Amino acid sequence: MNVPASASTVAETPAASAPLRVLVIEDNLVDARLIQIMVQDAGGNAFEIERADRLATGLQRLANENFGMILLDLSLPDSHGLATFVRVHQEFPHIPIIVMSGLDDERVAVNAVHEGAQDYLVKGQVSGPLLVRAMRYAVERKRTADQLASYAEELRARNTQMEADFNMAREIQQVFLPQQYPTFPRAATPEKSVLQFHHRYLPAAAVGGDFFNVFPLDDMTAGAFICDVMGHGMRAALVTAILRGLVEQLIPVTRDAGKVLAEMNHSLHTILRRTDQPMMSTAFYLVLNGATGEMQFASAGHPSPLRIRRNTQTVESFKDIDQRHGPALGLFAESNYPTCTAAMRRGDLVLLFTDGLYEANRVDGEEYGQERLLKRIRERAGLPVVHLLDEILRDVQSFTGAAEFQDDVCLLGVEMV
Repeated sequence: MNVPASASTVAETPAASAPLRVLVIEDNLVDARLIQIMVQDAGGNAFEIERADRLATGLQRLANENFGMILLDLSLPDSHGLATFVRVHQEFPHIPIIVMSGLDDERVAVNAVHEGAQDYLVKGQVSGPLLVRAMRYAVERKRTADQLASYAEELRARNTQMEADFNMAREIQQVFLPQQYPTFPRAATPEKSVLQFHHRYLPAAAVGGDFFNVFPLDDMTAGAFICDVMGHGMRAALVTAILRGLVEQLIPVTRDAGKVLAEMNHSLHTILRRTDQPMMSTAFYLVLNGATGEMQFASAGHPSPLRIRRNTQTVESFKDIDQRHGPALGLFAESNYPTCTAAMRRGDLVLLFTDGLYEANRVDGEEYGQERLLKRIRERAGLPVVHLLDEILRDVQSFTGAAEFQDDVCLLGVEMV
């Protein structure tokens, strides 16, 4: 049934124009009456004034009745001073309170507002229009404050849930990392393995965009993969998870390092081209034969690893061995990644890392840099692998003056013993 517009308007009018009930807690009958007259003259029917002459009476009425505002005198027979306001505000924090006091004291006024009063007005210095305007502003300020508090609480709840999600994602990502390295040959104990591995992984956020893994390709051949997804945080971690799946899918198919990266690039580009934001990942894949020392490797725009020869205490970058490489993964549908070769001897160590290690900056903006990294590693070339990794991390932290890294950091040491 259609309702006439006039009938609808009439039905809504009482609720829309219902006066706001205001409790005046004031022991002085003359002052209370004056407040009522001023409000009626200036505010019309917008407010309904009621009175309590004691704090205890006012608190009881507030507990049992619905009031939209409180006009509060601080000097009452059963309470005095700012403690009067504090008591009322603590018990009824969602009702706006205007203090109306005979005391013209700026310090008390500031303290009252600091504690949560919407306004502090001095009796005898307030006109009707000023009082009504203050009451209306107080209602709106309180409503806005309550909304902001509600939004803040909702935001806190969402942040708590997001933090829990990130923590779970970090735990899952940690599970993805090698918990125990393969041995070569397979029957060897970790101490007797011809190829031994050590790593340090420090995500800058709860979850990171760096990833690495080590695979046994046969009884004496290992595959070591490391990558660095652009950025860090959840988006980078999701791309990292995709890369992890591609690594496990493609590495058993071929030992040709260049072909592995080419296939990964094609698959990753197919996935990432559907996203709104551009994403890419650098990567390096190393295939090492523990029996012959032969290395095959390919790079997708990744920082060049270092080969540390312990017997001569020399350190050289893979880019000085063969500087050919392809573009970062995910940039182009079809990319070429040359497969390069090099040799490794007993006692040699190959150090793979992501750029978060050397792109760390001091407060003045100076970068740690690859040259400084190479110099520090040369100075420590004879250290055991675990000590070398920790020393390098400490040196970068000492340089920046910060315990935390600005970007994800991953170090992987591959040693032939």
